[in-house]
Amino acid sequence: MARAKKVQTNETLEQALWKAADKLRKNMDAAEYKHVVLGLIFLKYISDAFEDLYQKLKD
Repeated sequence: MARAKKVQTNETLEQALWKAADKLRKNMDAAEYKHVVLGLIFLKYISDAFEDLYQKLKD
């Protein structure tokens, strides 16, 4: 089975994230989309806080 070739682009992380956000949003109203984004931000915060606490307890 052949593997797909990876196309290498020179876009920044910010550009890649913006494109991903556009794909997720599609035709969704901004008022509805903010709930999705705020949920993801909250999950990122909780994940970072957990990782910090885990490292402190591990040490």
